[in-house]
Amino acid sequence: MRGAHTGLVVLSIALALTGCKVVDTGNKAQADGAPAGPPPPPPHQMRAQMAAGDRLRTTMTGEDLFSNRCGTCHLDWGMGTNLITKQQVALGHPPSMGLLANRDDLTADYVKSVARMGKGAMPRQTRVDVTDAELDKIAAYLGKGK
Repeated sequence: MRGAHTGLVVLSIALALTGCKVVDTGNKAQADGAPAGPPPPPPHQMRAQMAAGDRLRTTMTGEDLFSNRCGTCHLDWGMGTNLITKQQVALGHPPSMGLLANRDDLTADYVKSVARMGKGAMPRQTRVDVTDAELDKIAAYLGKGK
C-alpha cells in the first residue's frame, strides 16, 4: 500500500511540473494596451437606461421601459425567455416566440394581469417595481395595441 501511495505522489509531482509550461496566448487586447477582460455584451442584450424624472409621468417608450424593467428576465438568455421558449416550442411554435417582444397573441390587459399577479416562476410586480404609468406603456408595447 505504501508503494502505491509513493507512486501517486511522484505521478502528481510529475504532472504538476509538466503543467507549468507558460504559453504565449497572443492576446492582442493586452498587447495593444487595451484593458483585459471579456468584450462588452452585444447591443441586443444591453438594457435601456431609465430617464430622469417622474416615474408616474414617464416620457420613456414602452420598448425602453420593457427593456429596463423586464429585460433581465425577458431579453435574450433571460430565465423568463428560456421558460417561455420551452413552452412555445412544446406548443409547436418557433423558438423566437419565447421573446415576448416577438409575440402577437398578447393583449395589453393580459400583460398587466400577469405583471401584477405573477405567473409560474414570474413574481408579481408591485407598483414600486413598475408604476401604473410604466406598466401601461409596457403593456401597449407588448400587446401591440390590443
